[in-house]
Amino acid sequence: MKNYEKYQRQYFMPPKATYDWVKKDYLDKPPIWCSVDLRDGNQALIEPMSLEEKLEFFTMLVKLGFKEIEIGFPAASETEFEFARTLIERNMIPDDVTVQVLTQAREHIIKRTFEAVKGAPKAIIHLYNSTSVAQREQVFKKNKEDIKQIAIDGAKLLDKLAKETSGNFLFEYSPESFPGTEVDYAVEVCNAVLDVWKPTKKNKAIINIPTTVEIAMPHVFATQVEYIHKNLKYRDAVTLSLHPHNDRGSGISDAELGCLAGADRIEGTLFGNGERTGNVDIVTLALNMYSHGVNPGLDFGNINEIGETYERLTRMRIFERQPYAGQLVFTAFSGSHQDAISKGFTWHEAGKDNGIWSVPYLPIDPKDLGREYDGDVIRINSQSGKGGVSYILKTNYGMMVPREMQTDISYTIKDVSDREHAELAPGRIYQIFEDKYVHNDSVFRVVDCHFKQVNGILAEVTIAHAGKEHVIEANGNGRLDAVSNAFKLYFNVSYELSVYEEHALSRGSSSKAVTYVGITCAGKKFWGVGIDEDIIKSSINALTIAVNQLEEVKASTDAKDERISAILNYIQENYLSVTLDDLSKEFYLSKPYLSKYIKEKSGMTFGENVKKIRLKKASILLKNGNMKVERVAEAAGYQNVEHFNRLFKKKYGMTPVQYRSNSR
Repeated sequence: MKNYEKYQRQYFMPPKATYDWVKKDYLDKPPIWCSVDLRDGNQALIEPMSLEEKLEFFTMLVKLGFKEIEIGFPAASETEFEFARTLIERNMIPDDVTVQVLTQAREHIIKRTFEAVKGAPKAIIHLYNSTSVAQREQVFKKNKEDIKQIAIDGAKLLDKLAKETSGNFLFEYSPESFPGTEVDYAVEVCNAVLDVWKPTKKNKAIINIPTTVEIAMPHVFATQVEYIHKNLKYRDAVTLSLHPHNDRGSGISDAELGCLAGADRIEGTLFGNGERTGNVDIVTLALNMYSHGVNPGLDFGNINEIGETYERLTRMRIFERQPYAGQLVFTAFSGSHQDAISKGFTWHEAGKDNGIWSVPYLPIDPKDLGREYDGDVIRINSQSGKGGVSYILKTNYGMMVPREMQTDISYTIKDVSDREHAELAPGRIYQIFEDKYVHNDSVFRVVDCHFKQVNGILAEVTIAHAGKEHVIEANGNGRLDAVSNAFKLYFNVSYELSVYEEHALSRGSSSKAVTYVGITCAGKKFWGVGIDEDIIKSSINALTIAVNQLEEVKASTDAKDERISAILNYIQENYLSVTLDDLSKEFYLSKPYLSKYIKEKSGMTFGENVKKIRLKKASILLKNGNMKVERVAEAAGYQNVEHFNRLFKKKYGMTPVQYRSNSR
């Protein structure tokens, strides 16, 4: 930008700058709050509020805890005048609430203002006139003494009319356009006004310093305020007030640093509504204090309702990123942020923070503002990570997904969000989760399952596959292992059952169990989830879903040959002594045909099938017992221990003794 040279700093540093305020690093008490929504805020609306809307807004401000409320500029219009009269005549002003009205330092306006607040239980008459160099030279064409005299004359008229008018009145003065005013001159004018009013500790006056148009950095304003604080007359009898605007985006900083510098009171609006860039946002100011453990004296415990009322009455919109109040201010889409927040919640809920809020990325607990964690904090799109998705599943549906499974779910959800170019609501996330991990049994399903105590556990599993039901028998070291072996036998697949976790979905005797099963095939994990009141059924369902996702299984569209299933079942049941002669007699087939048939249908020779079953039996015994290796070899069908050791090491990459040690 090339025209920067036509601008220069137009603020004034005080004659003697002190920086005591810099030594303070926090506010330990709230200021006196004065809402100017119904005056400064209302005049900035494209369509100012109607009488009934202003009455509703006033009622809301009272409910929020405001004790001082500026209700308008009664001399500016009949609507403003009528509003003041309506509040008074309908007795709508609580005993502990003081209304405030604004007036220029002009006689006819001051008189009209007193007419508007006649009979008020307690009212502040807010007098102002402009004091800046630009206004003195360009607008009023008056010198400093003339401008000061306008303020003095206005102050005298307020004092006179207050004595003549029924009601209880306090006085406030503002050197309007203060940012462009010499600081010592502003103090001179304020002190001249105070000399007229002669305030006391029991009957205080308010001196209000407005950043009518913000033109300096916040530390400059704080230094100016500190000079005023130290040089005002009647200081113990004066409430020093600030009215920050936000032209430079520093309204909040002006207010906070100004309070450190000695201010007692803040005038502002809900959500920062006001002329141009707005007034200071009281919601943000108050909640900043709240986040430091200071009670602000205002109740924003239902921020959504407050925001909805504000938007409806003002026709203004609260920006999604507006501090504390915006719809997205507590929202984390980033995966790493979601993971940190989720862990922080767990830490907090476990009481490890001793009740002191310290959840990462969240300066205050959203629940303190009536916000919900699931809808407001962790929201899911293509940028989200495993922590966020897992948190949604846990808090909304009670699913405590295993850590190893979280990455797989995250990629599944992110892929859908990416393809749909959309944020995914909790209900949609759970639907995707169910479709892939709970109900994904499109290739086969288990119709029935029975167990016997035979060489460990013998499972008789009925599978519905390719339009037919098939019964497969298999042994295992437990029920789930036996069912898993039946699946391997039927589909001729190889995988390891690598993850098993379970938990109750809900409390009570009728609660359902949730089981998570992860299987590893060719270095890749596949997952299934089972939900049932019976833990065994839940486990089998989870395993079924996981196996349904194997590529070999998905490619198996034809029903298995019933004969090969029967032959393999027979081999498994008689693995210690079975021979081709036995099979030939049992199935009325020649040995050459059997050899070829078994190799073709199972992918392994008869001898390889026998060896696989025997070594599997040996591994089960090693895992779950203390039998000597010699006895294990014998139980698996091997009389020669050295031969057994060689076969076992070739299959599992370690000796039987090493295998037993690693399994415990």
